[in-house]
Amino acid sequence: MSTHEAPENVRLIGGEMLLWSDLSNMGGITDWRGAAFELIRRLIPASGRVLLAGPHPQGLVDEVVSRAPSAAVLLRSYPDACALGERHPGLAVYCGRLEVFDAEEPYDLVLALDGLLRTHSAEAPAAAWRESLGALAGLIAPGGRLVLGVRNDLGVDRFMEARPADREGGDDQWAPHGFDPTYPGGPAALDRGLESAGLSVRRCYAAYPVRQAPRALLSREALAADLPDALTFPLSARGGDRMLVADPLRLTRLVFRHRLGEELAPLWLAVATSPPHDSEAAGAELPLGLVEEGAALYELTPVGAKRLPDGDERPIPAGRVVEEILVEACAREDVKTVRELLQELAEWLEAGGDVSAATDSLVYDGERFAAISPTAGPSTPPEPRVVLCRILWRFAVRLLAAGHHHPWPWPLEADQLTLTLCGMADRPCDQGDLDRARKLDAELGCPADEHVPTYRDLLGARDRLADQLTAALARISRLETKLSYRERELVRAKAKLRRSQRKASAYRKTLGYRLSRRLARPRKVARRVIRLLSG
Repeated sequence: MSTHEAPENVRLIGGEMLLWSDLSNMGGITDWRGAAFELIRRLIPASGRVLLAGPHPQGLVDEVVSRAPSAAVLLRSYPDACALGERHPGLAVYCGRLEVFDAEEPYDLVLALDGLLRTHSAEAPAAAWRESLGALAGLIAPGGRLVLGVRNDLGVDRFMEARPADREGGDDQWAPHGFDPTYPGGPAALDRGLESAGLSVRRCYAAYPVRQAPRALLSREALAADLPDALTFPLSARGGDRMLVADPLRLTRLVFRHRLGEELAPLWLAVATSPPHDSEAAGAELPLGLVEEGAALYELTPVGAKRLPDGDERPIPAGRVVEEILVEACAREDVKTVRELLQELAEWLEAGGDVSAATDSLVYDGERFAAISPTAGPSTPPEPRVVLCRILWRFAVRLLAAGHHHPWPWPLEADQLTLTLCGMADRPCDQGDLDRARKLDAELGCPADEHVPTYRDLLGARDRLADQLTAALARISRLETKLSYRERELVRAKAKLRRSQRKASAYRKTLGYRLSRRLARPRKVARRVIRLLSG
């Protein structure tokens, strides 16, 4: 498509990239979902102007266009601008570089959830991050708001992913922002950058689990407290075709346990205001946090969580995740703890526990179990024994797939390990129960996560096997030494026996031996005759 074919609502402002498309490779653009949508809904003014700076997911653009009284979009890609102009004929679309954009009127809300890297153009040297932020801040009306996404170069997801960050196929690779000294290296640097642009930070969110598709926004106020495991455990990035260096679950749990959730967040989402800072003009109070669980969206509150849009507020279950307890006990070969916990789990299920539960969706506080996110079970409740068998089968699959150490023979398969665990819970199961458990798992629509072991898990398994092999070789060496000693003793004993046999053979050939044998014969005959006569 050439420039004269652009829709009427598309305006070229200079620095547009005529042959480049940001949206053709969505792998580099953050796929914001329900949590971000809910935050944006609360920020859209009832009457005012909204600007989306940079590329955004199509669903987010549609949401803003449908709710905002007046909306505009700034893109550097000409093909993307034309496509968006055709999709929304009433939307004002500006195509070009951020630095040359001169708005006729300021905007009450500016959204740059993808950050500032894709507001540059290859037609001119890229501006520093702080300069781009200043240009963006100049577009905000007095009392208006800015929502800015900033990717963290030291996010926890960077430590888990084996592929280099500059191999994402993104379009900003000709100017790596890591060479920009003004790019924020942490939450404090982000705050200083916003303040230097004349903005005041109202709330900064840490987005988890990955920068590609965040499904949770946690404010720094929420991260300052001890977040329960029932909340932080699901915020690990698992599955997909990712090349993992470390176990996302364990690494993310350590991040929250040491209260580094903000510093090591995959990306930050800052909400800032332009002076004057009028709370009433700023709109509704921002949430402490928003978390997606499947199709459900929850808002964090000071005392718990509330399901949106109109759910009741409930406390978040306390306790540790059952899978974490079992994995640690297996690593210590603490069979007693495993047995006691499985027996209590069986009793909880028999007393009416959640049918759809799993070891990675249950927490245990030492006295009772609680489901992290209960889901609807099958119409016909299955037997508790089958439910327990399903839970333990899922745990066995995950335990073996991750390469974790356990006290049972290494070549044990998941089915055999499941039956072993059922026996430890005093609820013996057979192959028929295991087949019904698999059927129940399929009905619930949550197949067991047979994820590929991470590099660190593989190295750990290799080291364990190397240690076992070293111990086995040492034992073999000791046995070979003992065998060699026994063989030498046997050779000496055989030689001694042969010498004794030769001596005996030589002695039998002597004259004395032959005479004694002949003289002994008459006496034997006489004794026989006497026994016959006396008998």
